[in-house]
Amino acid sequence: MKETDFLPLRISVLVVSDTRTAETDTSGKTLAERLTQAGHTLSEKCFVPDDIYQIRAVLSRWIVDPAVDIVLTTGGTGLTGRDGTPEAAKPLFDKLIEGFGEMFRRVSYEEISTSTIQSRVTAGVANGTYIFCLPGSSGACRTGWDKILAEQLDIRSLPCNFAEILPRLNEN
Repeated sequence: MKETDFLPLRISVLVVSDTRTAETDTSGKTLAERLTQAGHTLSEKCFVPDDIYQIRAVLSRWIVDPAVDIVLTTGGTGLTGRDGTPEAAKPLFDKLIEGFGEMFRRVSYEEISTSTIQSRVTAGVANGTYIFCLPGSSGACRTGWDKILAEQLDIRSLPCNFAEILPRLNEN
């Protein structure tokens, strides 16, 4: 069997928050650091308030940009009135990746017990771009990256991974 070379992916990070700034953000910083340490490229990082339409506008811009393979969002996945990231992202999805939320809550349970049930983590494919919506805490971002995304976005991970099927997402 031929060994596959690492394939660096182009990843954008969206921080959804009414209060965080570039100076106070820890979650987006955690994701940006981890993805670059893994050998991927940070395409762009930006901040938007917890507003469905502003979130959707940035996601829409990125899913039509050929320089973006993956979008990671952090924040807005809880249950409060202002948490709207899943509602912003889901209408854009061509396909929902149901197992992502299930797996996140399973691995998160080991760290925060039943509190994980409050997370509405979601993921999908939109116009050939993966979108992964993570909670706003840096701990949850570490969990999502370290226990799921790092492996799934590495083309060398076997038996299969998100990276290897990326070129086929827009097949007809």
